[in-house]
Amino acid sequence: MFEKTYPNISSWVKFSGWIEIGQYDHLRSFVRALDDGGMVWEGDDDYETLDKALQALDDGIAEWVDR
Repeated sequence: MFEKTYPNISSWVKFSGWIEIGQYDHLRSFVRALDDGGMVWEGDDDYETLDKALQALDDGIAEWVDR
């Protein structure tokens, strides 16, 4: 179910890097995608729902991969 809803997140964590969810000290973003080189995408500091945050993350990863 998760892989069908968020295919880019699923692929990212299997093959490319990791994600972080939640507030963290000095970072303002709520969701982030990282790889060995560091931050590749970070979202807004707040989302109405977790689903909207994950969808933004999935879309952000897709944009990063397509660059």
